[in-house]
Amino acid sequence: MSVQYTETVSLPSSCSASHHWSRDMPDAALTLLRNIAWLHTTDWLKETPMALPSPVDTWLKETSSMTQRLERHCTQLTVVPYYNGYIATEMLGDEPRELPHSARYWLREVIIYGDGQPWVAARTLIPPSALDTSVSALTTLGDTPLGRYLFKQDSLQRDYIHIGRCENMWARRSRLRLFNQPILLTELFLPSSPAYHFQGVERGSR
Repeated sequence: MSVQYTETVSLPSSCSASHHWSRDMPDAALTLLRNIAWLHTTDWLKETPMALPSPVDTWLKETSSMTQRLERHCTQLTVVPYYNGYIATEMLGDEPRELPHSARYWLREVIIYGDGQPWVAARTLIPPSALDTSVSALTTLGDTPLGRYLFKQDSLQRDYIHIGRCENMWARRSRLRLFNQPILLTELFLPSSPAYHFQGVERGSR
């Protein structure tokens, strides 16, 4: 079954505003990250692959390390954390429905830069129950890319990938399981990301 996003996704008003990326890029990107319109009826890992534009389609469906894939397109990959701490459930949207119920969750929000260009805005949401396990290591990552830690763990699994849009940008949301604990990861591909611009064979992909 082929899904046409332009007919299905209704973008929230916060996703239709124009932003001055050079002036207030972090705030603008993180605001959009929190207001993505998700196509909840489609779970790519369990259903027929969706009709998506190239080259972004392979990025949205990536099941290996996004960190490693981004690193193929730059000399230096940099992670800048903007929030790392607890957040009350009422300050979240529909994300708590994807995780065990709690009055609060641990939230990490970052922007990933490739050679100084903002490529991805990302947020990781963790239920407090998971922090009683080895998952607690995720709260002290600092500027270390999440994928650099996750994909060293043999226990890592992915339940699903949801795909959405905000403005003209594509996003994806994955529920991962680390040490059998759920983690919700959201990634918004910003306009300068190689997900939109790169054509050809990636470095190190052969």
